[in-house]
Amino acid sequence: MTVLITGATGLVGQELVNLLLQNGYTIHYLSTSKSKLVSQNNYKGFYWNPKNAEIDTNALTDVEVIIHLAGANVAKKWTTAYKEEIIESRVLSTQLLYKTLQKNSHQVKQIISASAVGIYPDSLTDIYHETDLDIDVFFLGNVVKQWENEVSQFEKLEIIVSKIRIGIVLAKNGGAIQEMAKPIKYGVGAAFGSGEQYQSWIHVQDLVAIFQFVMENRLPGIYNGVAPYPVTNSELTKVIAKTLGKPLFLPNIPKFVMKLILGEMHQILFSSQHVSCRKLLDENFQFKFASLDKALNDLLK
Repeated sequence: MTVLITGATGLVGQELVNLLLQNGYTIHYLSTSKSKLVSQNNYKGFYWNPKNAEIDTNALTDVEVIIHLAGANVAKKWTTAYKEEIIESRVLSTQLLYKTLQKNSHQVKQIISASAVGIYPDSLTDIYHETDLDIDVFFLGNVVKQWENEVSQFEKLEIIVSKIRIGIVLAKNGGAIQEMAKPIKYGVGAAFGSGEQYQSWIHVQDLVAIFQFVMENRLPGIYNGVAPYPVTNSELTKVIAKTLGKPLFLPNIPKFVMKLILGEMHQILFSSQHVSCRKLLDENFQFKFASLDKALNDLLK
């Protein structure tokens, strides 16, 4: 089967490409960078530029499933211009895919889009499921809402629409965990604020396995892409320190300090979302890294 992937050169994209190639899939991918285009038997790149509504329609040849991961990194300082880029990179790319399918004959049966647990409101007490309709009032909630609304349009083309709401992705070569581990390695790690905020995390290998699982079982709707046991920021910090064999002795970092350093983006560190993956478990998805200890031993040792 041929799968078209957007955002294939990102952290999750690279891992997903490797998994699908190992399992015998043919991969087409869209890139805004002509220098990143390669053409091999089962791995071919095609150019697109969502800002200019440009796309090489050959990318759709024989494609049955689109996996849509493209979107500007939210873990960069949120200037006004960059906030616009975060929204546009998701909305314009989705609109371009939709219009391209609308205008051209194709064989696409399903689109699986990345989304984010940032859509759920900040709460220390609620446990969120896919059926919860409340949306966070801050910037990320708005981003995810617009993004998911665009993806829902594909239902008009009688295409199965699936959305994976992703938590904090833990990976070896980048992502949140490597950034959190840096100060701890040097003995200056600490939790943020009260440390009580919940962080719903997932090992990158489990995350890409979820995309494959939703594709192979043609599962429609929303799925929370998080591990079964979310932890508080304090617990996460402690387990990283334990895994690295480093002490933690500094007081928690106050919110105002991170606000000074990061501006509005500090919300990512202090927002609490305790998110359930019960729906995936009910579909018999099996996590390889259900516990944080196991995930961190794999990634940090």
